[in-house]
Amino acid sequence: MILLDSSVLIELFRKKIKEKSLFYKLSNSYNEFAISSITYYEVGIGNRKSHNDYWEKLSDQLTIIPFDKTCSQFAIDIYLDLLRSNKLIDIADILIGATSKNYRLPLATINIKHFERIQGIEIIDL
Repeated sequence: MILLDSSVLIELFRKKIKEKSLFYKLSNSYNEFAISSITYYEVGIGNRKSHNDYWEKLSDQLTIIPFDKTCSQFAIDIYLDLLRSNKLIDIADILIGATSKNYRLPLATINIKHFERIQGIEIIDL
């Protein structure tokens, strides 16, 4: 199972030719996908009505990983580490990275630049 960042799903919605999306490429190598509850929230608030049915059908096929107290502790540690090194990233990315770290799930993202700043997570790079 791999964890998908919001960027992977947003790209999927935007691409007219779905076969050119990272999600499609990942589906050739992986058969179990998960998203953080944070990603579910991010996609949900940014979702256009025209994509709503598509999103609901897709999200029903994904495992939604909860963001719990242990994830919060990882997020605090990540935030403080990035703050000390003056390399802060968006809070949602910190929370998704913490989810990846806590559940030991490799992370698929288009936003490699941000996530590679987080120590201890595996980033899938196709």
